[in-house]
Amino acid sequence: MKNRSELTTEQRNPRSRGIDGKSALEIVDVICAADALVAPAVAKERKHVAAAADIVAGCLGGGGRLFYVGAGTSGRLGVLDASECPPTFGTPPSMVQGIIAGGRRALVRSIEGAEDRAEDGAAAVDAKGVTGRDVVVGIATCGLTPFVLGALRRARKLRAATVFITCSPELAGRPAVDIVINPVVGPEVVTGSTRMKAGTATKLVLNAITTTAMIRLGKVYDNLMVDLTATNEKLRDRSERIVMELAGVGRRKARGLLAGARGEVKVALVMHFRGVGRTKARRILKRCDRSLRKAISPGRG
Repeated sequence: MKNRSELTTEQRNPRSRGIDGKSALEIVDVICAADALVAPAVAKERKHVAAAADIVAGCLGGGGRLFYVGAGTSGRLGVLDASECPPTFGTPPSMVQGIIAGGRRALVRSIEGAEDRAEDGAAAVDAKGVTGRDVVVGIATCGLTPFVLGALRRARKLRAATVFITCSPELAGRPAVDIVINPVVGPEVVTGSTRMKAGTATKLVLNAITTTAMIRLGKVYDNLMVDLTATNEKLRDRSERIVMELAGVGRRKARGLLAGARGEVKVALVMHFRGVGRTKARRILKRCDRSLRKAISPGRG
């Protein structure tokens, strides 16, 4: 597309015309009304989001990795989601990674032009050693970002699974990928500022993909994050409360179980329910594909 003004993300929003003459409360009301359109738009794409999550779960379960690729806000959101997986789900940092045009510096400041070279996106994929076991999710709310498109084309040549997230319905058919996720949130309150509705929609989609995939991989029991990594006081407290609730024990007993399990919530719970030590509990979990539900079920493991 040669005329970017035809993109939904570049069009003017009639509901925010004259916004510069409004009071602070009136401006906030306009923004809130626009934001209310985001969740329904994402929900319309739920089947595509679920399909992407299944692909991610399959790749990660098979020893592969998930890579988010983006520029600007899209790239930062990918890096954010990737960085939150280790503490939330106990994943190694290499399992989910974010690639942003311009590298680490682009996380905290705009690097103009970093997104304009498709070959840089392809090179970034090569630098990560992407293979057919991995999945690459390209994020470009406008749908045209060369860095992202170059990364996706290279990923397909390497036989990696590919997903494209955009908020531009005009370009949802490009590039050729396995799944396109296209929440149409409409023009932004400030024309072209996709850090707003489009960014919010992207965050919702990324949350849904990784959370669904991690649940499918057994990293959540009921609705509790039993694979969390307790790296601070808040998470240590949460670990203890999870053990207390599921095992029906007091704080002191929960702390003892976690100490014996070296902080691993799943291991502590298997130790409690199966009456075994840490080494045996870890073996049981391994035989049960690290599913706590299977590991503590009678007759399993």
